[in-house]
Amino acid sequence: MSKKENYEAKTEELLTPIVEKYEFELVDVEYVKEGGTWYLRAYIDKPGGIAVNDCALVSREFSEILDKEDYIEEAYIFEVSSPGLGRPLKKEKDFARSIGEEVEVRTYRAIERQKEFIGILKDYDKDTVTIEYEDETTQTFDRSDIALIRLSFDF
Repeated sequence: MSKKENYEAKTEELLTPIVEKYEFELVDVEYVKEGGTWYLRAYIDKPGGIAVNDCALVSREFSEILDKEDYIEEAYIFEVSSPGLGRPLKKEKDFARSIGEEVEVRTYRAIERQKEFIGILKDYDKDTVTIEYEDETTQTFDRSDIALIRLSFDF
């Protein structure tokens, strides 16, 4: 496991009890470098959506643990936020919850001269994702070909 993966796994392990205590869901944890600065981000959610006060509550409580555990070598900024409307499907529970919902699939390379596909999530397993189009045809993608899959939304 890479250092990045270790940091994310350790953060998830330590953060999960706090998030569950408030009956929130830990959607994702990421450790990324942007513009020369490292960020440790936790994305949380709950039915009806997460508020700023919810993020602050988790951030304050977890910051104390981060200070005590001190397992990240580099300087970084810790953030807690909502996953937002463009929430990617990453974990098994994300896919299970989204069956029957409209999703947007973006692939790394073009498939029949197209890289973006929108349809209803019909099925998934550890290797594939299947969507159904309006004309009731289906298309199955290898997960290794998918750059991003998320719930589709219209404005």
